[in-house]
Amino acid sequence: MNKKVLTALTVAGIATAAMATDVSADTYTVKSGDTLSSIAANHNTTVDRILNVNKIVDANMIFVGEQFELDDQAAATTQAVTPASSAVATQQSAAISVASVAPAASQATSQVTSSSSAATTQTSTSSASGSTYDQFIAAGGTSALWTSVVMPESGGNVNASNGQYHGLGQTNQSWGYGSVASQTQGMLNYATSRYGSVENAISFRAANGWW
Repeated sequence: MNKKVLTALTVAGIATAAMATDVSADTYTVKSGDTLSSIAANHNTTVDRILNVNKIVDANMIFVGEQFELDDQAAATTQAVTPASSAVATQQSAAISVASVAPAASQATSQVTSSSSAATTQTSTSSASGSTYDQFIAAGGTSALWTSVVMPESGGNVNASNGQYHGLGQTNQSWGYGSVASQTQGMLNYATSRYGSVENAISFRAANGWW
């Protein structure tokens, strides 16, 4: 390797920074410390391509101030960038498609969830309504008390209210609120404390239309 090439390799780092400003040029002017290898590396090409385009016979014989045509390399760089740009555009398009689909999928999921919740609520309400009598009996109420007092007073609706009276037994006392079990116990206690027994309370209700 001749002295000129060795010198060029020694200052390659300095030459690289200087050449960065000429990357996009159609022609390149050789600077002190340049080699064909460093020029090729900084212009995204190869030594062979520079030799062919510029008809250089000896790769080791380049001179400061000499100009090389890089049109061919610029074209190659453009071709290399194009697929990358297309890939980015494709990814962006895919992202937009996903973004458009996501709200629709979310809305569909929300509708299914809402429908499911509504169905569950309806089932629960229906179940609670249908089992009020069973809960009343399980809490100590009697069939006669249900038929003669609860049904005429509230129709079996635990939340029945006329603005002044509330619950299964239609009362303005605290036992007219709460669960079926708590209202049942309140009715039993009320019947016993006021009328002496559930039977007497039933008889009074039948005779007077209230209790």
